[in-house]
Amino acid sequence: MSFLSYLFWPRPPLIAYSSPKMQALLVFCAALVLLSVGIKRWRRKQKNPMTRKLSRSWGAAALWFGLVGLLLGVSRAEDISFLSMRFWWIVWLGVLLLYLFLQVRLYRSRHYVQLPSESVEDPREKYLPSRKRK
Repeated sequence: MSFLSYLFWPRPPLIAYSSPKMQALLVFCAALVLLSVGIKRWRRKQKNPMTRKLSRSWGAAALWFGLVGLLLGVSRAEDISFLSMRFWWIVWLGVLLLYLFLQVRLYRSRHYVQLPSESVEDPREKYLPSRKRK
C-alpha cells in the first residue's frame, strides 16, 4: 500500500529548479522540442519516399513528448497538485517507450531502398514472337 501512495500522492516533496535531476529532465525535454524541428528539416531533405512516409510522425511526437515533459517538470517544481504525481511520469515514460518500440519495429519491417534495375538489351528481342495477351 505504501508503494501506491508513493506513486499516487498528489503533492510529492518539492524539487527545486537548481536540482541536477530537474535540470537534466528539463534539458532533455527541451532537447526533444528542438529535435522535432531538426527532424522536420531532415525529413524534407530525404529522397527515399519510404523513409519520408515512415518518419512522418516523428517530429510531432518529439514535440508533444517534449512539451508534456516540460509541463510535468514545471508542475513538479512549482508544486501543482495532481499534475506533479509520480504516476504521470511513469505513464509518460511508458508511452514514450511504447512509441519508440513500435516505430523501430515498423521501420525495420517496412523500410526498403529501391535498387536500380539493370535491363539487358537483346538485339534479337524485336524479332522474337511476343506473348499472347488474354
